[in-house]
Parts: sequence; C-alpha cells; structure tokens
Amino acid sequence: MFLRNCWYVAAWSKDVGRELKAETFLGENIVLYRQEDGTPVALEDACPHRKLPLSKGNLIGDIVECGYHGLKFDCSGKCTDSPTQRGMTPRRAVVKSYPVVDRYRYLWIWMGDPALADPDKIFPIENFDDPSWGKTDGGVMDIDCHYLWVCDNLLDPSHVAWVHVTSFAGAGTDEEPLDVEKTDRGVIVSRWIENKPPSPYYANLVAFEGDCDRLQHYEMCLPAIALNKSVYTPVGTGGYGKPPVDKTYVNISYNFMTPIDEDRTRYFWFQHRNTDPDNAEVSKFMNDGARMAFLEDKEVLEEVHLGMKHAKTPHIDLGLDKGAKLFRKALDTAIEAETASAELAVQA
Repeated sequence: MFLRNCWYVAAWSKDVGRELKAETFLGENIVLYRQEDGTPVALEDACPHRKLPLSKGNLIGDIVECGYHGLKFDCSGKCTDSPTQRGMTPRRAVVKSYPVVDRYRYLWIWMGDPALADPDKIFPIENFDDPSWGKTDGGVMDIDCHYLWVCDNLLDPSHVAWVHVTSFAGAGTDEEPLDVEKTDRGVIVSRWIENKPPSPYYANLVAFEGDCDRLQHYEMCLPAIALNKSVYTPVGTGGYGKPPVDKTYVNISYNFMTPIDEDRTRYFWFQHRNTDPDNAEVSKFMNDGARMAFLEDKEVLEEVHLGMKHAKTPHIDLGLDKGAKLFRKALDTAIEAETASAELAVQA
C-alpha cells in the first residue's frame, strides 16, 4: 500500500516544538516533539505497557513520560526509568523511533528501515537558497481521500479547465494534446500551449502584456511528491528545448502528499517563483489563490474517493489518465521490490 523507505513531509518545521504532537502517517501512530536543543524527535505513540499514547503523557526535559504509570523514554525509544519497579525495567520496554530531519522549512520523516535513512535522499528543491527567487508561506490541508487520488489529480493538467475556472484554467487547457514521459524518479505530463491568453491566476504576475506561450509541467515523483511548473513567455519564445528569455516567468508549485491512512492524506505545499523575492503582497496573492484552488480539488477528490471506494458499476479510464496510470505502475514496482527485500532480510 505504501512505500516506506523514503522521506515524507511530517510537518512544517515551525509547527513542531516543545509539546507532544500526536500524528498518524502511513497508518502508524507517531508522537513528534523537539528536545531542549531544538533537535526533532519522532517516536511510536504508544507505551509498550498498555499502549496509552505517549502524546497523552508529559515531556520532562528531553524525556517523554507515560501518563499511565510513569515509564520514561528517551529520543531513541529506550525506557530510561520504570518507577513502579526500578531496577527491573522490562527489556521489551522500547518504542520505535523514526529518523527526522529539518530541511526546506519542513520536518521530514523516514517511515522505513532506519538504517537506510540517508538525508541526501530528501527531495531536492532547486534554487531554494537563491535570494532572487520568491517563496510563498505555503500551507497544509487534510483531504479525506486516498493519497493516490491526489497524485492522479496532480498529473492531470486537463482538470483545471473545469475545476479551476477562475484561477489556473485558460485557453488550451481543455483540448491541447499532452506529452507523457517516464523519468528515473517518476512521471512528467506536460504541454506547451502557444499564442493564447495567460490564465486568470497569472495574468497580473507575468512581466509582459498580451498573449503568451505557456508550459504546463505536471511531474510526480516517488513516493508522492509533485512538482508543477508553470512557465509563461512571450509568444514565439516558448517550446521544448528553447532557453528562457529575459521576460520568462517561472513558478514551481511543490506539493508533498503524506498518507495518513488508506482514507486520508495530508497535503503540504508552497510556491517558488523566479521574480519578486521580497514582495509580500505577491506572495500573499499567490498563496491565497493556491489555497482556494486546492479547496476546489479537495471537494472533488473527497467525492471521487467515496465514489470509487463504494462503486456500484465499473469505472472507465480516459486518455488523460495515462500519466497517472504510469506513475501508479512505477510505485507498485517500487513497493514490490521493497517488500521482497524486507522478506529476504527476515529470512537471512
């Protein structure tokens, strides 16, 4: 169901502090907190005695104390004290710990084998530290649907023509043909729309007037990370393989889907543009517009989840589903390989 030996976004870094924060990722209950020096910690949210969530207990210094009988656990999940039977702490009084790393304003969590948790494998965000690029504050939203429905949606440039009429839609988004490409990290669905007006969302953001050439670049990477790139450039200057010109506008929407369980997804995002690095008004406009559009997606996807989960008749696929089906196949292959490797390790 889930790919585990990979990094998922667990939270915005600013949202995890010196309190016990209960979360669920990939169906596993986890408690997040920071040690006194700011180091993030993620532990199984269950005391090994009677499974009371540790998040219902207390954070004392860098130690988590269970709220039932006072068992104490350090950042590695080791029990450091058992007040009711000191000196006789059960050897199995251990909770699972998860590697966590702060990067790009996010807290990332590794849900698989801790021995394989390499921070260099965190998804790279190009130009993140480039002062000439502007960032939005971003956001987070829970969607009551399976995470792959969100992934499908983010590999579908066509839906904007009907779901996002006042924002991302525009001439050519309903019928221009799509290019589909498999990459070493996922799938790209894209198209250049030539000599058309910009979409309403971008009309006042681009650095030129009139019609444009426009790229819709929808990329989905394992395990569930979408890089949606919008490029606007003067008519005649766009197209595959053409270098950007002075007035080329680039906005990249980074979207991180973390499965909560089979029926819920936590959706994180922010936008990164090659202009207006210090313009708070532009950042707010873009962030507000993105949130509005994602709420439109949420309404549709929650209904899709229920409709597909409780379908009474067979569903059909359209040509526009090619990219999503290709990504699902790549993900299935990765999960199967991971499962086979884990089974071999157990046998050894």
